[in-house]
Amino acid sequence: RRLMGVRGATIERMTFDLFDTRGRGATREQRASLEGAYSIASAYAENPEGWLTMFGDTGVGKTHLAAAIYFECRRRGETVLFVSVPELLDYLRYTFEPNTPATYDRLDEVRNAPLLILDELEGQDYYTNWAYEKLQQIIVHRHNMRMPTVFTSRRDFSELRGPISSRIQDQGMSTLIRMEAPDYRRGQRGGNRQGKPEWEPRRGNRR
Repeated sequence: RRLMGVRGATIERMTFDLFDTRGRGATREQRASLEGAYSIASAYAENPEGWLTMFGDTGVGKTHLAAAIYFECRRRGETVLFVSVPELLDYLRYTFEPNTPATYDRLDEVRNAPLLILDELEGQDYYTNWAYEKLQQIIVHRHNMRMPTVFTSRRDFSELRGPISSRIQDQGMSTLIRMEAPDYRRGQRGGNRQGKPEWEPRRGNRR
């Protein structure tokens, strides 16, 4: 059972070159959202530092940009892990099954990755207490160590509470990007928010 890694014909096409900032039937404001997200994600890929969270509805391109960061960093020979949060939690549950060949120490590999991309992170209300505790262990550790981390989510963490959302909102090291655009897969959706950071980190506070 695999834990991590970008795989599959679809996700392997998720590069910066193939990201369409025009969207599918997007309004001017929505195109600005995609252009802003693209610009910030590509800049982050050039110099992964701090935390980057891209959030918005399904199909707006969050995973595409996260995968593009992964491919760009890997192209330069850097060590980076791309992890689907649902697959990660499924793997960790699997480690507790009788006679399983899986090892729980893979959690440390995720916790200590030089650059970690966590795809499909949800709010605390979405998980069981056990699952949330495991995610909290990873995220608190990486926050304490100030390790570069990218998140994608459907949730706006600025509207949530809890240990994970509090750290994602740390304005000293985090950039949050709201992506508002039509679903690339299904056609147009409404929305008119600008695609710009909710905030950017105060660079002078880094240590």
